[in-house]
Amino acid sequence: MGFVNPTPIQQAAIPPLLEGRDVLGQAQTGTGKTAAFGLPALARLDVESKATQVLVLAPTRELALQVAEAFTDFAGERSAVSIVAIFGGAPYGPQLQALRRGAQVVVGTPGRVIDHLERGTLRLEDIRFVILDEADEMLRMGFYEDVVAILERAPEVRQSALFSATMPPDIRSLTHRFLRDPVHVSFAPGADHRPNIRQAVCYVHEEDSAEAVARFLEATPTLATLVFVRTKQATLDIATLLQDRGLRATALNGDLPQPERLRAVERLRDGLLDVVVATDVAARGLDVERIARVVNLDLPRDPASYVHRIGRTGRAGREGEALLLVPPRAEPIVRRYERSLGVTMERVTLPTAEALNTARRARVVAELAEKVAQAPSEEHRALVEAFCTETGADAVGLAAALVAERWPSLRRDLRPISAPPLPSERASRRREATRPGPPASGRSSTGPAADAGRGRAAAPRRGEGDGLVRYRVDVGKVHGLHAKVLVDAIVRATGLDQRRVGDIRIEADHAFVDLPAGMPGWASERLATLKVLRRPLRLRRA
Repeated sequence: MGFVNPTPIQQAAIPPLLEGRDVLGQAQTGTGKTAAFGLPALARLDVESKATQVLVLAPTRELALQVAEAFTDFAGERSAVSIVAIFGGAPYGPQLQALRRGAQVVVGTPGRVIDHLERGTLRLEDIRFVILDEADEMLRMGFYEDVVAILERAPEVRQSALFSATMPPDIRSLTHRFLRDPVHVSFAPGADHRPNIRQAVCYVHEEDSAEAVARFLEATPTLATLVFVRTKQATLDIATLLQDRGLRATALNGDLPQPERLRAVERLRDGLLDVVVATDVAARGLDVERIARVVNLDLPRDPASYVHRIGRTGRAGREGEALLLVPPRAEPIVRRYERSLGVTMERVTLPTAEALNTARRARVVAELAEKVAQAPSEEHRALVEAFCTETGADAVGLAAALVAERWPSLRRDLRPISAPPLPSERASRRREATRPGPPASGRSSTGPAADAGRGRAAAPRRGEGDGLVRYRVDVGKVHGLHAKVLVDAIVRATGLDQRRVGDIRIEADHAFVDLPAGMPGWASERLATLKVLRRPLRLRRA
C-alpha cells in the first residue's frame, strides 16, 4: 500500500496490541490510528473460524465505511477474511445477508450494532478484540449508554482498544470500567509531524458570510473543498448559492438517504464534484485525497472539534488549507484556539473583483480548452466553414458569439463588503483616543474626539467639511435606534468608509444623517430599501 515507515502512534500502539495488551490511545485525526489498531487486529485473527472475532465501533456511518475499507485494504490477498460494515440509514437486508454468511470483522455505529444484537443477528460470544474509534466524538453524540450496553455483552476475556483525540471524563470512566491495565499511548504532533495545513481567518459580518465563502471558492475553483456549516438547511442554501456561481457543489447532511451521501462522496473522490457543504455529523470520517481545503462557516464548539474538521485535509503528508469565516465578535475565541493549538492563523481579506474576474476567465478558458481537445467532428467543422463562407463572418466572431451565449459576462460586479473592525482594534482606538494630549481648541466633549473615544472614528461634521447632503430616515428613538446602529448599517450596505458619515440627529420616530454627495445610484437605492431594527429605513433627502 506504499507504507514505508510507521507513524508515531503506530510505533507506540502496535507492539502492545500484538502482545495482547489493552491500549488507550490518544491521537488527533489523520495520524494513522486506523492502521495502528487494524493491522494488529487482523494479525491476531483466526481465519479458519467464521465467527465474529473483531468489533469496531465508530461514531458515524461514513467513518464506519472508511474503517471497513481500510481493513479490506490491509487484509490484501487474505481473501478468506470477511469484513462487514453495519450502520443506520441503510437497508437491513444486505447487512443481514452478510452477517449470516459469516463476518469475522464487524465495523458499525453503536445504534445499528444494538439493533442487530437485539434481533439476534449479531453475536458477540466469540469476540476477541473490541475497538472504539474516535470515542470522544461517539460519546459527545450521545452514544454513551449504547457503548456501555455493547461492551457489557462482549466476553470478559477479550482485548480492548480505545482511541480518542481528547480524554474527557466519560472516556476515563469507560477506560476504568472496561479496559484491563491498559497501556496508555499518546501522540501530540510536534513541528515535524503536524499536518501541513495553512490556517487562515477572515472576519466578516454574519449576513455576508455566504457571499464571502462564494467569493473565496470562485477565486480558486480548482481546489476540492469541504465547507462546514452548523445546520442542515445551511448546507442546502450554501450549496445552491455556489451552484448559481458555476461551481460544482452539493450538500451533505443527515437527512439525505445513505445512497445519495455515498454517491456524493464518490463524485468528490472521482473529480466530478469540487465542493461539498456538510454538517459535522455528515462529514465525520470523510477521507478523500482530493480535499485540499476546509472552510469553516462557523466557529467549532472547541479546539478539538476544529482539529477534527481541518483534519479532512493535509492528510498523509499532503498540503492543505483551512479557512475560518467568523464575525468580529469571535476574535477572542479565535485567539484562544490559537494559543490552545500553538498556531497562528493568517488574517486574510476577501478576494478582489479583479481576482474573481481573472479566475472566472481562467475557468472559461479551461472549459473551452477541454472542448477543443475533444476534437470536434468533421461535420461540425464543415458547418462552421460553410457558415463563414456564406455570411462573410470570421471564425473568431462566431466563436465569440457562442462564448457569449454560454457565458454572458466574463466579469462579475460585486456589491461592496466592508471589513468589520475587530474588538481588539476598537479597544486600541479607544486607548489612543483617551491618551493624554494637548486639548483641541474649539472642540467640545461631544465632538469627533468623543466619538473616537466611543470606538467610532471621527466623522466630518456638518459645517466642517463640504460635499455632505442631509438625509431623513424613518427609524428613531422609539424603535431603539442609536448612532452606531445606523452607521454600521450604512457601512455594511454601501461599503462607505464610516469616517465619511457626518452628523446624525435622532428624533422620536425618525432621524437625520449627513452623507457624501454624489453617492452612486445603486447605493441610494439599497439604502432606500434597507431595513434597520426590522423597519424600512426609507432614506431620502431631507
